Parts: sequence; structure tokens; C-alpha cells
Amino acid sequence: MTPLVLSIYIIGATFLILATGIPIAFGLALVSTLFFVGIEGIGRLPLVAEQLFNGLQDFGIVTIPMFLLMGIAIAASPAGKDLYLALDRWLNRVPGGLVLSNLGACAIFAALCGSSPATCAAIGKMGIPEMRKRGYSDELATGTIAAGGTLGILIPPSITMIIYGISTGTSIGRLFIAGIVPGIMLTALFMFWAYIYVRFSQGRGKEKVAVTQYTWKERFEILPKILPFVFLVIGVLYVLYGGFATPNEASAVGALFAMGLVAVVYKMYNTKYFWEIFSETMVESVMLLLIIAASFLFAFVLSNLYITQSIAKELVAISSNKWLLMFYINLFLIVAGFFLPPVASILMTAPILYPIIVAAGFDPIWFGVVVTINMEIGLIHPPVGLNIFVIQGIAPDVALSKILWGCLPYAILMILQIVILCAFPQIATWLPSLVMG
Repeated sequence: MTPLVLSIYIIGATFLILATGIPIAFGLALVSTLFFVGIEGIGRLPLVAEQLFNGLQDFGIVTIPMFLLMGIAIAASPAGKDLYLALDRWLNRVPGGLVLSNLGACAIFAALCGSSPATCAAIGKMGIPEMRKRGYSDELATGTIAAGGTLGILIPPSITMIIYGISTGTSIGRLFIAGIVPGIMLTALFMFWAYIYVRFSQGRGKEKVAVTQYTWKERFEILPKILPFVFLVIGVLYVLYGGFATPNEASAVGALFAMGLVAVVYKMYNTKYFWEIFSETMVESVMLLLIIAASFLFAFVLSNLYITQSIAKELVAISSNKWLLMFYINLFLIVAGFFLPPVASILMTAPILYPIIVAAGFDPIWFGVVVTINMEIGLIHPPVGLNIFVIQGIAPDVALSKILWGCLPYAILMILQIVILCAFPQIATWLPSLVMG
């Protein structure tokens, strides 16, 4: 059996097993073990356990529970509500100001917590009912929050980029820096479209929006609650890129200060709160670490059976133009995102795609940003579409079709952002080179 035929069996079996609902880590480990032992023999079974443990030896993995702790602590506080209120008070006179406030709140809160579903839940609980109450359509209200939540995996610190960095051996610090400018650009694209849409719709009478008036006192009185958290993200990035700390150290400091700020700003001192934060962090961390360990086993099996090398060789051979190859890769990533959450999608595809893009002459850091935006599209597209189901839980009376129509323009803008990055790769690469050499 040739490696290419074997790859079809392995990938098909993987999707079938994951479709049963089995946890991703167990599904990947099961498929890897069965095919590896079935082909190599039972005598090679000890290598399975060895590779599982090898997947957890990267010191960069320490950043995962620390950034998770930082994000979960902030997400459990009223910080999201206050952030939304502050932006609403400052942008209320701008056409579509409430939509822009929600997008801005999503972008900033996403940087604080690093989780797309958490961002949707925190901002959406306030933003969606308020937008609907003031006259914005259901499509615009739900689509804005669903798409805004995706910014959490692009704007640093990003768990998704940490996973990509660990699975490909690329610098997590460089990946974080590479995501800053594209993240700001994508946020600006979202806001520009929302502004134009609301302005055009108001002119035609489609969106009859009520404007709430705020005094200058009301605008300034809320800033002391949100500015410390904004400075926290800036501080974490500064100590990381200023050469004062490694990603592991920066994540630990960020987690410590996040817990402290939540306790001081919102008076959340009780033991029950901290126990819930630590418990949720433990569950999320163990889940991610199990997936990482299983993905390393999966990658080892693909490489040991010469599957990764064969696929890379064939793809490079059939694509006379490297940008045609990149088109195929982006198409593959978008389809993968339809069925798998971002972490699983990256861990499954990185072992296959990384040697291909390196052989084609693409920058792995730039490619990490492209992969992340592809994963963002998957978050607002069925059948997985985690953000869509979070939004439906917040607004169960809004039809799923309306949420999807509301997400569609933002998905198109994400594809546009990928095209822009392909045309001008320096958007993602110049800042890491400037900061880190």
C-alpha cells in the first residue's frame, strides 16, 4: 500500500471516529495507535507511550495554563460588561456607534481573555439585547458579536498561536507580534463595513436606530474600571517583546496581575470565586495538553509511515505556482475548519502543511497568521461554528439562518484579509523582524 493511499485511510478513519463524538485527544490517539501497531507490529507499541510524553516536553507549553488562567479570571468578572459600556458611551454619536462599540469591545476583551466563545458570551449578553432594543436588525446584532469574538485567536496573547508555535517549532513571541497588525487591520475592516452598512441602511430607512445621550461625567467615571485591564495586556506584551521576560514568565506575571486586578477592581475576594477559576483552568489545560500529546503521536505516525513527506512531495509537484499551492492550502484549511475546532484543526494539519510551505519558500510566521484567520472563519461557519452556537444560546429567539447571514459579510472580510496578506506578506513579517531581529 502506497503512503498516499494509506493517508486516505488514516484521514478518513480520523474523521469517522471524531464524528462519533469521542473526545479529540482520545480519537487521535486511537487512530494513531491502531494504524501504527497494525503496520509496524505489536513490538513497536512502547513507542506510542514515548511519543505521547514527548509531545509534552516543550517548555513553551507552560504558557498555556498561565494564559488560560489570565483569560478565565477576566472572563468571570464584569470586565466585559464595563468595557462594552465604556465604548458605547464614547462612540454613541458616531453612525453605527453601538455596533462599533461591540466590535471594539470584542477586540479588546479578546486580547484580555484569548477565547472566542468567552468573548462572544461576555460581550454578547449585553451587546445583542441592547443593539436589538435600539433598532438594529437581528442579523447585524448577532453577526457582529459572533465575528468580533473570533478576533480572540488572532490578537495576542493567543492560545491558538501558542498551539501553532508548539506544533511547528516556530517562535511563539514572533507569532504574537505577527498577529498584532493583521488583528488591528481585521478589526478596522469589520468596523468600516459596519459603519458603511449602518450609514447606508439609515439613509434608506432600513435601520431606525435610537441614540442614547451620555454626559462627560458618565463617560469618564467608567474608565478607571477598564483601563487597568488594557494596561495589563500592554504590559504583558511589553515585558515579552522588550526582552525582560520569556513567554512563560510573561504569561505567569499576566495571570498573577489579572487575578489581583479582578480582586481589587471588582472586590472579588471570596474563596469560591478563586476555586471556580482554578478548577476551570485545570479542566481546560488538561484538555488542551491531552490534545497536544495525541497530536504529536499522530504527527509521529504520519511521518514514520512516510505519509507527510509523500503528501508534501505530491502537492509541490502538482502546483507549478506556489500561490496556486497556497490557494489549495487555504481551501483545505477552510474546509477543515467546517468540521474541527481551531486547536484540533491546527494540530492535525500542521504536521502535513508545515513541510509543504517551507519547501515552497513561505515564511512559517506569516503562515501562522494565515492559518489563524482561516480558523476564525471556521468559528462562524457551520457545522461546528462554536461562536454561532454561543450566540444562539444568548438569543434563542433569533433564527440560525439570520445569524449565518449576519456572519457572512465578516467571513468575506476575513477572506479579503488573507488575500491582502498574500499580496503583502510584510504586513505580518515586518514587525517581528523589527522587534526581534
